Amino acid sequence: MTMYGWQIPPPKKRSKSRMVFAGERREKVASLIKRGLLKSERIKQALLKVPREDFIPEPYQDYAYLEVPLPLPGLAATISCPHSYPLFYEPLGLNQGHKFLEVGLGSGYGAAVAREVVGEEGRVISMEIDPVTFRYGKANLERAGYRDVVLVLADGGLGYPELQPYDRIAITAACTEIPAPLLEQLAVGGRLIAPVTGARGQDLTVFEKSATGASQKVICTVLYVNLRGKYGVSDEQES
Repeated sequence: MTMYGWQIPPPKKRSKSRMVFAGERREKVASLIKRGLLKSERIKQALLKVPREDFIPEPYQDYAYLEVPLPLPGLAATISCPHSYPLFYEPLGLNQGHKFLEVGLGSGYGAAVAREVVGEEGRVISMEIDPVTFRYGKANLERAGYRDVVLVLADGGLGYPELQPYDRIAITAACTEIPAPLLEQLAVGGRLIAPVTGARGQDLTVFEKSATGASQKVICTVLYVNLRGKYGVSDEQES
């Protein structure tokens, strides 16, 4: 099956043990370090701790550590490739004590990893627009014991003003421009990361807010599903 340009492996019954998955997790982390994508000790420990396979539908769990996105319940929902999490969190500078807003709960895996990174002093708020995906991600987080993550079923492009300002914001879907409410809810000195769609495709871009505006830096080219909601990419824009 092909999904958004990726070749997705066929569904199958889970056959790997906890021990095998743990070994694959360690190998993946070592590979990410070798590739230069993973440097932060806190992000490293979070990736080692959170069992990615528990956030993936059973027919795809054996593929948990392959570098492919995998389908989730909901409309056009996927869990991103394993390397995507340090790819976002490293340039974002996600660290202990941060208040972190994630736009796109998905499977809940990213929120779990972020929760481990920010620690007890920090806070994770995750928003999801699709009710089916929201229920799936919420159930995964609760089963894994992450009951203090604030979960919001709403249009993530509008942000969550109740808990602003945010030290860090990650938009896990492609947008043609950064939603204004998210920049408003970002703290001065804070950072936001998002795939931004332009004439040549999607650029993963980091924005840093100052008292006078925001600077930006392109990290690399990426391929993500489109943001939905008020600030989403329409079919006309995509074509």
